[in-house]
Amino acid sequence: DALPILVTGGSGGIGRCTALSLAKAGCRVFEFSRHEKPAQGLEHITADVTDEAAVKAAVEEVIRLAGRVDILVCNAGFGISGAAEFTSSADAHAQLVLNLYGMDNTVRAVLPHMRARGGGRIVCMSSIAGILPIPFQLWYSVSKAAIDAYVLALQNEVRPFHISACAVLPGDIKSGFTAARRKTEASGAYGERVARS
Repeated sequence: DALPILVTGGSGGIGRCTALSLAKAGCRVFEFSRHEKPAQGLEHITADVTDEAAVKAAVEEVIRLAGRVDILVCNAGFGISGAAEFTSSADAHAQLVLNLYGMDNTVRAVLPHMRARGGGRIVCMSSIAGILPIPFQLWYSVSKAAIDAYVLALQNEVRPFHISACAVLPGDIKSGFTAARRKTEASGAYGERVARS
């Protein structure tokens, strides 16, 4: 009986590598992302983690197909960069909505099922930036620090139900993440330093 695992943001980068590695190890991997990018061994379900109703429906589909979720890997996210002074409120908000609240939507959708079966594991993708904030990536760092705090509190809440929670804090990884980072064009007095960063 293959372990049912749900990976968010599994269409690229760390999420795709994680999903494929788990599938290769014999797990049944459900990959949530906005865009389907077929890969052998992965079962794609289209879901935008910022849409709470869509996430709940997608998790219910996993439960219908597999009966349970043993492991949840929350990986969906993106980065913004630029001087804080010139970062719009909308961009800062979007950073938190996806990286933090999208993770929370998925955790809250899966937790009742894990509690009902008496166990599970939740793995949340953070970053070294959560404990060593990066200049000109302030809001990305804030989102990852929030994930660290979330996981530390959550692990104590869910422990009595035999559910474990942890955060993974990688440094720079060779993936498309940096190239895809949304960059604030205005930099004013910070120009040269922003360019170097």
